[in-house]
Amino acid sequence: MLITLCYLYLWARWERRPAALVRSTVRRWRASCSFTFCRASAQPRSARVCLSRGGCVFCVGESQSIDDLNKWALFLVSPFILEAEHIAFVTESIWIQGNSLQKRSSSETVVRWSDCCLPLACRPGDPYQLIAEASVDDFSKLGVAFMEDRLQMDNGLIPQKIVSVHLKDSTLKELQDQVSNKQVQALQPSPEPSPEAEPMQDIMEHAGQGDSKAPREVCSLSRRGSVSGRGPAADGEPGQGSVEHHQLHLSSCHECLELENSTIESVRFASAENIPDLPYDHSSTLGGAGEFFPEREGRRVNISGKAPNILLYVGSSCQEALGRLQQVQSVLADCVDTDSYVLYHLQEDSALRDPWPDNCLLLVIATREPVPEGLYQKFMAYLAQGGKVLGLSSSFRFGGFQVTSKGMLQNTVQNLVFSKADQSKVQLSVLSSGYVYYEDPGEQPSPGMLQGHLQNGDKDRMIVQVPFGTRGGEAVLCQVHLELPPSSPIVQTQEDFNLLKSSNMRRHEVLKEILTTLGLSCDTQQVPTLTPLHLLPATDEIRNSFMQWLERHVDPEGVIKSSKLSLKFISSCTSEVEITPSSIPVVTDSETFSSEHFNLEIYRQNLQSTRLGKVILFAEVTPTTMSLLDGLMFEMPQEMGLIAIAIRQTQGKGRGPNAWLSPVGCALSTVLVSIPLRSQLGQRIPFVQHLMSLAVVEAVRSIPEYEDINLRVKWPNDIYYGDLMKIGGVLVNSTLMGETFYILIGCGFNVANSNPTICINDLITEYNKQHKTGLKPLRADFLIARAVTVLEKLIDTFQDQGPNGVLPLYYKYWLHSGQQVRLGSAEGPQVSIVGLDDSGFLQVHQKDCEVVTVHPDGNSFDMLRNLILPKHR
Repeated sequence: MLITLCYLYLWARWERRPAALVRSTVRRWRASCSFTFCRASAQPRSARVCLSRGGCVFCVGESQSIDDLNKWALFLVSPFILEAEHIAFVTESIWIQGNSLQKRSSSETVVRWSDCCLPLACRPGDPYQLIAEASVDDFSKLGVAFMEDRLQMDNGLIPQKIVSVHLKDSTLKELQDQVSNKQVQALQPSPEPSPEAEPMQDIMEHAGQGDSKAPREVCSLSRRGSVSGRGPAADGEPGQGSVEHHQLHLSSCHECLELENSTIESVRFASAENIPDLPYDHSSTLGGAGEFFPEREGRRVNISGKAPNILLYVGSSCQEALGRLQQVQSVLADCVDTDSYVLYHLQEDSALRDPWPDNCLLLVIATREPVPEGLYQKFMAYLAQGGKVLGLSSSFRFGGFQVTSKGMLQNTVQNLVFSKADQSKVQLSVLSSGYVYYEDPGEQPSPGMLQGHLQNGDKDRMIVQVPFGTRGGEAVLCQVHLELPPSSPIVQTQEDFNLLKSSNMRRHEVLKEILTTLGLSCDTQQVPTLTPLHLLPATDEIRNSFMQWLERHVDPEGVIKSSKLSLKFISSCTSEVEITPSSIPVVTDSETFSSEHFNLEIYRQNLQSTRLGKVILFAEVTPTTMSLLDGLMFEMPQEMGLIAIAIRQTQGKGRGPNAWLSPVGCALSTVLVSIPLRSQLGQRIPFVQHLMSLAVVEAVRSIPEYEDINLRVKWPNDIYYGDLMKIGGVLVNSTLMGETFYILIGCGFNVANSNPTICINDLITEYNKQHKTGLKPLRADFLIARAVTVLEKLIDTFQDQGPNGVLPLYYKYWLHSGQQVRLGSAEGPQVSIVGLDDSGFLQVHQKDCEVVTVHPDGNSFDMLRNLILPKHR
């Protein structure tokens, strides 16, 4: 063992970064050693130190095991099983209350204990002990965070030691027998362990019985974090007092003893006194460069014993309140993982009558009405038990803060400065409620780190974080309308709409920061499962022609292969058929096709082309439409007009290295176009991207009564709302074979997805409000068909008349006319945009100089900075 420790010492001193050292050490020796993270003063006598930092050490020693778990309180409702490749460990903590909680530097990244492990059992006492399991990477992450004082537990628990342990097979077998004979109960938090135990307060919900995945998915252990220091009592009996401290049993490590016996004299001792403190290095976190670590599977652990419910209180049951309920539900669904939480309407009578605090992770109060006294007391009792509250433009307040009216602010757009938990700041435009917070002179509130104030002379306080009690209760109270979208009826002017839409992503950022601080998970939702493709013909005639062509080109197994993927053509698809990014089945029977988001009849009725878009490969979820046509594009007759359409993409592509986010509501397609080399367009291929952008804008603005919807083209390949926000983009891949260009034109634009930025239906809603009109929202299938139709007409016009045939329409919709920009950098020469040259590149004019051409180079034209980067040759 000693030689191993010597090598670890050398790595720590000269080569490996802290996180990488810890991770590689744990991965290599976890089967035969135990690892301890603790204060230097608590270093185990028999262990050797291989890393030291700031008074904490990482030690490797003889394997430690737990022989008897009968006196531990279990958390799972199914057999106690340690997952393969996972590590079991004990975290010892002490209770710290009030102002004695340690404060972390704003530059430090906090790691939450509950984010990195699954709790298995607890044992009350001093120290308070928790057994949990984690992957090697998450266990190492916890250890590094402990040593760097970044590990956060909840409810006043401060970690003192983390020790990996081995759970013997005989112990696990006994526990399986125990759990099968009795229901395991979840324990409530108790920051003050008492020698007299009380009856059980909460019973774990046993959902998903018979499902082997149920323990990880429905285990109701608290993210608020603590588990009780009181043991369970039998029915009708008082508790049996505090449980005695259970010492860990040390078992010998024969492999380490053999290594120690064979060590060489020159490195006989590795003294911990000579190990230097290593500087903190954020780049050495567990996701370090050059190594990939998959994310933890399953839902985030909820340690409180409460069901994952978010309760929404919106006041009396009037129509206005129900509208407010829908607004709050909508914005929360955009922010939290809806697979992990359930949103419920908490009505007043139910709030007074039912035991809702037992099953509530977050209470949202979103009503201007005064909260009735009886209900106010219920809410405060919930906070006293460690509850979390979010107030959205509500009169609810406590903790030394009062609310006062400031009428001049009501329903006006204001500039807000929001301070996050790490003390970084976000500036955004917000809609004010007309009320502000102020401190009661008779009290001394102790606000938390989250704060928001207006950028005005009074710096009016609009967001406050207020802790309450000793059990971790807290609230974040807001007097800005984070729950309202920019299209809300109370937003009166076009200017206000533009300001709020421009800040929409930051509004969600602020709300997610608040929800995360209150203990919810706002992690990105899981990637949707891939679905089969469906072969959908625009007409029966084209279907017959395509099927005849297909019979001649598939292999004996019905497969067409390309360099990127294989398409297997089948008449129907069952759940047993495997779908991967490189192998996708194509269902040829269109009679059984149906989709909530794509209506084939609407597409057929609005497709007026003669060639393009006639044969559709449709998918609900696919990696990217740009690769679906790869194996078909060079062989198919031009009149069959391939197009790939998807509702969602998991690997959407933009220009260069950029990715394209593809939520539901986006119009996503890739159309195949063949262009003869010796033709007007074949000699000017850069114009293709301009024609596609123009086709999308014209598809909307050529609809009667929709002519003034402010949709525009931005050079070289974007679709914009005015000159404010991007609403779509175009990506072109071209291949020259012989005398023909085979061009895949990928296009994505937002039709019905308001968040996180803006969509076409937002523009229609705002136009209706400003002009008192009743234009209907548009559909993605409708606009894709119209855009393909317009694209074909533009290509035909270009082939007949050249650039001059399409440029007048292009200039009608583009947003650069007369725009002043600088070349190369902020200090570069100022020029005026003139137009496009004969090849489709941008022309600019500098005073007293000639007109020059600027080539597109990735996404280098940043209109907001007024910079154009010339093409480097």
